[in-house]
Amino acid sequence: MAAKTPALDDFDRKILHEVQQNNQLTSTQLAERIGLSPTSAQRRLNRLRKDKVIKGDISIISGADVGRTLTMIVSVQLERDRSDIIDHFKKAVRNEPIVMSAYYVTGDSDFVLIISARDIKEYEGFTRTFLYDNPDIKGFKTTVVMDQIKTSFYVPPWE
Repeated sequence: MAAKTPALDDFDRKILHEVQQNNQLTSTQLAERIGLSPTSAQRRLNRLRKDKVIKGDISIISGADVGRTLTMIVSVQLERDRSDIIDHFKKAVRNEPIVMSAYYVTGDSDFVLIISARDIKEYEGFTRTFLYDNPDIKGFKTTVVMDQIKTSFYVPPWE
């Protein structure tokens, strides 16, 4: 059964837009931007978090500034399409710190992983232990990111 989507009104949509731009706004700043009282704005924001419309509040870190100079996009193809294999791979990906983001996809690949590594040696170690040593992986293809043009989790305006 699909999860129930909470009803969102114009104020909720405005809050979501604003906190995607800056999740450190005070209740007063947020209220001024959306046209509600600080108490009402905070109550709505808390509800959006409780209902998991807002899944988390994060900071986007410059990988290069913390010594993680390589970003790779890895397309992974599993050996077989079985739910237990897919679920096992999803769990392994969630527990792997070098994986920044992961997507279960359609097409030639089964998964697309975004990887952050200090250097090529760290990435090679990841490929050996996580990919080559996994008998459920048929193959993978790595694309090295040369320049990060945009980093965002912003969800565009919606109706």
